[in-house]
Amino acid sequence: MLSAFAGLLWLIALLVPLVFLQRLLHREIQAVFLILTRRVGVTQVIFALIFFPGVLLHELSHFLMAKLLGVKTRHFSLLPQSTPDGRLQLGSVEMISGGAIRDSLIGIAPLISGALFVAYAAVYPLRLLGLVDFVRAGYWELFWMGVQILPGLPNFWLWFYLTFTVSSTMLPSASDREPWLPVGIGLGVLLFLAVMAGAGPWMLANLAPPVNSFLGGLAAIFGLSAGVHFLLLLPFALIHRILARLTGVDIG
Repeated sequence: MLSAFAGLLWLIALLVPLVFLQRLLHREIQAVFLILTRRVGVTQVIFALIFFPGVLLHELSHFLMAKLLGVKTRHFSLLPQSTPDGRLQLGSVEMISGGAIRDSLIGIAPLISGALFVAYAAVYPLRLLGLVDFVRAGYWELFWMGVQILPGLPNFWLWFYLTFTVSSTMLPSASDREPWLPVGIGLGVLLFLAVMAGAGPWMLANLAPPVNSFLGGLAAIFGLSAGVHFLLLLPFALIHRILARLTGVDIG
C-alpha cells in the first residue's frame, strides 16, 4: 500500500530541502554582493541579472499559459521591484482572473516548463543519467570518474548555470498558489466520492502507477535541483564569511 504513494513521499522529501537550500543560497548571494557594493539597489540589479534566464522562463510560462487558456493579461514585467513586505519581486504578469481552474494552471505553468527544462538539461547536455545508473548499481569509482569528466563536456558551465537559474525560479510563488486551495478541495471531494462509490481498488490498480511514476520523476528533478543549490551554497557561504571578516561588515 505504501509503495503506491512512494512517488508522493519522495516528492515531499526532496521538495523541502530544495525550498530550504534555495532560500539560504539566495540570502548568501545577496549578502555577498551587498557587502561588496554597500548598495541595496545595485545588489538587487545584480541578483536580478543572475537569475534573469529563470525569471524570463517563469514569467513567459505564465503569459503563454494565460494566452493558451484565453485569459487576458494586463501587464508583463521582468524588472525587479521591492514589494510592500520587503521581498524582491524579480518579475510579474498581471492578468484578469479566469476562474480557479484556469488560474491554477497558469500558476503551475512555470513548474511545468522549469521541470521539463531541468530534465532535458540533465539527460542530454549534462548527461547525468549514467551517473544515476552508477549510483544505483553501487559503482562509486565509476561515479566519481564520471563527475570528474562532467566539466569537460561541451558548454557544461553554461548548461549548469541555466539549470541553476531555472530550477531556482520554477517553484510557484505565493500568488501563483492562491487559486490552488479551492481546486484542491474540489479534487479531494471527487476523490472521496469515488472511493466511497467503490472505485478505490480500481484507482490503485490503474491510476496510482502512472501518477506514482510522474511524481517520482518530479521528485528526481527536485533532488537534482537541490544538489545544484547545495554545490553553489558552499562557495557563496565561504565567500560571505571571508568578506565579512575582511571588511568588518556582515549581513544577517
